[in-house]
Amino acid sequence: MNNRRVQILSEHLANQIAAGEVIQRPESVVKELLENSLDADAKNLLVIIKEGGKKLIQIVDDGIGMDEQDAVASFLRHATSKISSINDLEGIQTYGFRGEALASVAAVAHVTMKTRRREDDAAVVVQIDGGSKPQVSREGREPGSSITVQNLFFNVPARRKFLKSVNTEFRHIYDVVQRVALSHPEVALKFISDDETILDLKSATLEERLLDVFGQRQTEQMVWLEEQSAYVSISGYIGKPVFGQKSRANQFLFLNKRYITNRNISHAVFTAYENLLIKGTFPFFLLFLEIDPHRVDVNVHPSKMEAKFEDEQNIYRFVSHAVRRTLAGNDLVPAMSASQPENEPGEIGLQFTRRQHSWPMPRQFVDRTTGEIFAPNRETANGQSRLHFQGGAALVENLLGPIEKRFEDAATRTGESAESLAERSRMPELSPIIWQLHNKYILTPIENGLMIVDQHVAHERILYERARKRFDHEAPPSQQLLFPQTIELNAADFSLTSELLPHLERLGFSIKPFGKNTVVVEGIPPDVPLGTETKIIEDILSLYKEYLQHGMMDKRDTLAKSFSCRSAIKAGDPLGEQEMKTLLEQLFQTSMPYVCPHGRPVVLKISIDELDRRFGRT
Repeated sequence: MNNRRVQILSEHLANQIAAGEVIQRPESVVKELLENSLDADAKNLLVIIKEGGKKLIQIVDDGIGMDEQDAVASFLRHATSKISSINDLEGIQTYGFRGEALASVAAVAHVTMKTRRREDDAAVVVQIDGGSKPQVSREGREPGSSITVQNLFFNVPARRKFLKSVNTEFRHIYDVVQRVALSHPEVALKFISDDETILDLKSATLEERLLDVFGQRQTEQMVWLEEQSAYVSISGYIGKPVFGQKSRANQFLFLNKRYITNRNISHAVFTAYENLLIKGTFPFFLLFLEIDPHRVDVNVHPSKMEAKFEDEQNIYRFVSHAVRRTLAGNDLVPAMSASQPENEPGEIGLQFTRRQHSWPMPRQFVDRTTGEIFAPNRETANGQSRLHFQGGAALVENLLGPIEKRFEDAATRTGESAESLAERSRMPELSPIIWQLHNKYILTPIENGLMIVDQHVAHERILYERARKRFDHEAPPSQQLLFPQTIELNAADFSLTSELLPHLERLGFSIKPFGKNTVVVEGIPPDVPLGTETKIIEDILSLYKEYLQHGMMDKRDTLAKSFSCRSAIKAGDPLGEQEMKTLLEQLFQTSMPYVCPHGRPVVLKISIDELDRRFGRT
């Protein structure tokens, strides 16, 4: 009897345990075998499963195939044709490289491999049952490889017991097949489950593959993204905000065409949407990152689905910038259509649609980092709150210098011609017809329809972006008050004001402590109407605390939102024609004119086609 506590496991048992690291469920088998087929330069793939892969998994390809020696060796643990030294490991450009997949599968299933090179007369057939000695034979077949996996985990009942239902395992396999289909649209792919054809995809472009996989309606809600830097490039599609998903299921990230999961990059995409998404939804994205393999490590997990980047922070900023830039460059304004309720003839209601029309939008300044977005100032006279604007272009030029000089500076940084920048940044002429509805909404004709703007949230967006810029650049001069205002606060608000004082000063406030729980306001930002200093500050503090209760922890962003909300013009404020035009000009110079900082829509459109339809003109 062996009384030793420490035992050396048999090779067979060690292989079964190790198989669990790589092969966790039928999905893992499909993933590993498909990656091998892609590495073998396959142009056509066939995936067949039965009972969610528990009973059968078969992968057939038209790749380069193997001779007998390589076919038998491929089932040995750590046998690989992909790497031969540590230097190869540091610059991996293939999908498989560990040499564990076939050995792990063969240890826990009945496996048959049939493989033939184009120059060979017959295929090599290798059979292994649960890690047994390989049985080798030959037969005729087309060039390429076929691997059949039957009765997965037949010899590890504890692991087989923990497999989920057939439907659940099928969905996991479908996800893997879908990722391959999306990352390699040039490869034809057919997927059959329980004798039913699920996918039958021909070789195609990425755009055609999206149509095949997601359909016309969903594909219309995607926009193309492309950005490049010195050592990383990104391309692919992101979903419009109205295409928000209830889960993160439709988020695809490929690193050098390898599907990976990375929380930082996913977070970078999510935050780039700012408040465009409805709460509880997530953006769709299909993104391809291309990076020098030496700058990334994909060897951090047996499944090879995680990766470490040499410079995680710069990748985060790069992705976030690319998504923000793409969203800002597309028309994301929701359309509105008139609908007639089925059971109430004669009544017409308005409903929002998920359609988004491609009307020309007023264009934005290309280089926003050097410019300031200036909002209207207000002052009270005779009990009326009135807006006073200086024309948008004139105001920018007075405060920032000649516009031509700014384009020349921007051209130096971007490499684009100053003429091109100037052309792309020019605001289109607004219609001379503009009016205010119930002192809340600004209405004006646009090409192909009518544009409706909520004046409060439009001004809020302008002030929010100005506030954010002030935190990163020089603070504006304060409007010095002729009669400083003293504000008595409770202990908590006084403490909060003291904490926020440096940030309030960046916004243009001049506030000094004055005794116990008291502050003196000596100056205010140009955006704050004279006579409202005390209320504005109290409202900012109140809203700031409310935001903190909802988990908003970015101090500067939270303060910018509080300031813009409380300082913006209100519903009910009457505006003159020039005031409304200037407000619209400034709105469409912001980076995201479609929503306010809290996610409410700023702009809606009704198409002329919709109006014609409702009036029976079509």
